[in-house]
Amino acid sequence: MSFLKGTKIYSIITGSCPVCHNESMYKENNPYNLVKIFQMYERCGYCNTKYKMEPSFFYGAMYVSYGVGIAIAVVAFVISHLFFRLSLLSSFFTIVGVLILFFPIILRVSRNIWINLFMHYGKKKNLS
Repeated sequence: MSFLKGTKIYSIITGSCPVCHNESMYKENNPYNLVKIFQMYERCGYCNTKYKMEPSFFYGAMYVSYGVGIAIAVVAFVISHLFFRLSLLSSFFTIVGVLILFFPIILRVSRNIWINLFMHYGKKKNLS
């Protein structure tokens, strides 16, 4: 995936620093470790970028998570109803199950998208 380095897609998928892409923003890389799902470093150890620009900065990621969740729900519906020919009720339960299963990933990806809206690759110099 290193061929994407330097793009926002790389930072969003890997959860790396949006400015330098050299280290993860999260203390725990596994999003399914629910105890540590929200734990982030305060700053990047490589470029010293501060991740939480203001208190409650990541509340805006809730709006992004709504869109990401809807996109995943639509994909789950199309696959379950159109490809597997499940009933509407079965498709509904499939959507709920998929959203519960993918909740930690939706949360992380939404935070990554949100911070990448405000920060850009290579705009800060290495301070370490």
